[in-house]
Amino acid sequence: MNFSSWPLVLVVDVEGNGTNPPDLIEVAALPVREGRPDTGTAGAWLTRPRRPVTPFAARIHGLTNERLEKAPGWEAIANQVHTFLGVSWICAHNAHVDYKVLSAHLPQWQPTGVLDTLRLARATYPDLAKYSLDALIEHAAPDLSEAPAQRHRATFDAYATAQLLIAMANRYESWDQLVAAAVPPGLPGAPEPEQEPTLW
Repeated sequence: MNFSSWPLVLVVDVEGNGTNPPDLIEVAALPVREGRPDTGTAGAWLTRPRRPVTPFAARIHGLTNERLEKAPGWEAIANQVHTFLGVSWICAHNAHVDYKVLSAHLPQWQPTGVLDTLRLARATYPDLAKYSLDALIEHAAPDLSEAPAQRHRATFDAYATAQLLIAMANRYESWDQLVAAAVPPGLPGAPEPEQEPTLW
């Protein structure tokens, strides 16, 4: 894979407050440049939700209401997040979820395309029993020694997803092949289905 041919890809991860639909409490966006996660230019934001973090959600990611009490509300950081994401490609694990939540919070935002490492993993490793982020970390054994925070925090999960994306991308010859395997139908960047030729 020639990584220099890639457009800018931001690996994103979001954490929510546990309600349905969720309020965002953490967003991470990690650029992949020349086949490496670029932590030096990554974006990460904590935000105080409108509704309290549920006890279940707090147990998973460790972000409690007390921890977020002095964080800015979403309205205070939305423009900053929108500007950072721009029109770049994004990548996430089970990308439908992150794309849906981000789109709900940033109604004017539209990425050029959406790569999904869950879809890509099913194409790349067809014989795995599970395709959760933990299962893929165990299978691919990416180097997570420089990952920030810990599992289930947006910054860690974005870093782990970036390393998995890079590892799987090396099994494809071109960006177009990667897109064909990794972009779910109906999401931005999905290849157009080939049209049946007609007489007219």
